Amino acid sequence: MSEGSVTRWWWIRHAPVPGPEDLIKGKLDLPSDTSDTAVFTAVAASLPKGAASVTSSRLRCRQTFAALAAAGMNVAPPAIEPDFDEQDFGLLAGRTWSALADSPELAGYWADPANTPLPGGESFAQLVARVRPAIARMGARHRGQDIVAVAHGGTIRAALCVALGISPAQALLFAVSTVSRTRIDAVDDAWRVVYVNRPPLE
Repeated sequence: MSEGSVTRWWWIRHAPVPGPEDLIKGKLDLPSDTSDTAVFTAVAASLPKGAASVTSSRLRCRQTFAALAAAGMNVAPPAIEPDFDEQDFGLLAGRTWSALADSPELAGYWADPANTPLPGGESFAQLVARVRPAIARMGARHRGQDIVAVAHGGTIRAALCVALGISPAQALLFAVSTVSRTRIDAVDDAWRVVYVNRPPLE
């Protein structure tokens, strides 16, 4: 197999968003905290030079990309891909999961969180359906190259769902921490997962 047949996706979750840890962010355009320069320097040094790049349209991803670039990341200017935005949590955005734990309006969601659309929003399965063709488009455009993608926890779980051929419910079991790296390679028409949720300083 030639190296040109491998398209390497370097997924990075955005930096932390100030506020409660369980804040439901979704499509809210919130800023991120990019003050930990050691983290960004370490991640930037681990990324391939000259890669293609893409971010979601959300501010927290664009700020994370800018912090990586300031720390020495040397990649092409990013494409902005709204289909890589986080799951739309609809009317729940801006609230916290802990405050909603016993909410009767979410009884159906807790029974099947992967497939139940949230009020005014979308389900995780719908996010996977949105992310899948965007990965295919970007992968075809940069076949055989490196792609640095700064996105969200949900987006990265959706990418793992696509790569592994697992159900959305299974994909929700993955932990994806802020500024963590997940490496997924497209090998011809198949996939291999190199690592998931690698900490920034590892």
